[in-house]
Amino acid sequence: MDRERRKFERKPAEARKEALILATLDLVAENGVRGATVRGIAKQADVTQGLVRHYFSTKEELISAAYEYHMNALTDQTAASAKDGKARSRLARFISATLTPPVVDARSVALWAAFLNKVRHDAGMRAIHERTYVYFRDHLEELIKAALDEAGQSSKSEKLRYLAIAGNAVIDGLWLEGGALPDAFSSGELAQIGLRSVGAIIEIPLEAEAEQP
Repeated sequence: MDRERRKFERKPAEARKEALILATLDLVAENGVRGATVRGIAKQADVTQGLVRHYFSTKEELISAAYEYHMNALTDQTAASAKDGKARSRLARFISATLTPPVVDARSVALWAAFLNKVRHDAGMRAIHERTYVYFRDHLEELIKAALDEAGQSSKSEKLRYLAIAGNAVIDGLWLEGGALPDAFSSGELAQIGLRSVGAIIEIPLEAEAEQP
């Protein structure tokens, strides 16, 4: 066993699992879900197949973990840009981050598309899809509520749900197109469209707020 493998095996359990998940995502991005075999994942992570099965009893369990990790990581990366400042500015930066690199990325969209067929046919993957969708939408809804409160507008739960679903639909559509056709849009164009569109939905201008601290 070489030095690099011994170094890997000294990692804490969570770090080992994350390394396996990242190796899985690399293979899914390159070869699709079917092409991400346990043998290939072990080789990519530079571990034995037995170690893969120690942490994930089946390939399906690992694929599910990788899908949830990928989608939640995109949301976490976006949310990190919206922690400080006035509510309207935080919402604008959240939208802008969702619609610019590295969140808008051909590989990220390709991974989402590769997993989608399993979402259609696997109840466990559908549950993950729902959780990750709600995880993002809840972040968006909280930021919309804060912006409405800051502007002295109504933020009843029924209205917030409607606004978050509508805003999420706009963002999702732009994210997909930006990842699938990265050369079709100028720098910052998708973010500006997203800010203008979500701002129109919630009736609060957002375009001038994206760069505010």
